[in-house]
Amino acid sequence: MKEGIHPDYSEAVVKCACGETFTTGSTKKSLHVEICSKCHPFYTGRQKLVDTGGRVDKFKKKYGIVDNE
Repeated sequence: MKEGIHPDYSEAVVKCACGETFTTGSTKKSLHVEICSKCHPFYTGRQKLVDTGGRVDKFKKKYGIVDNE
């Protein structure tokens, strides 16, 4: 590798929006993230459900679609 062209790689502190902090290697001293492995649904097993029922009802009302229930 050429000398003097690569940034300094050092230990960095990562801070998540949930409050979790951990260290990793980076060219920056500190990193701020919104989601980490402690609060991400894939790792926690909790999943947020998106309410799309309102959108469907709005579509049906707009185009006059009637349910056969």
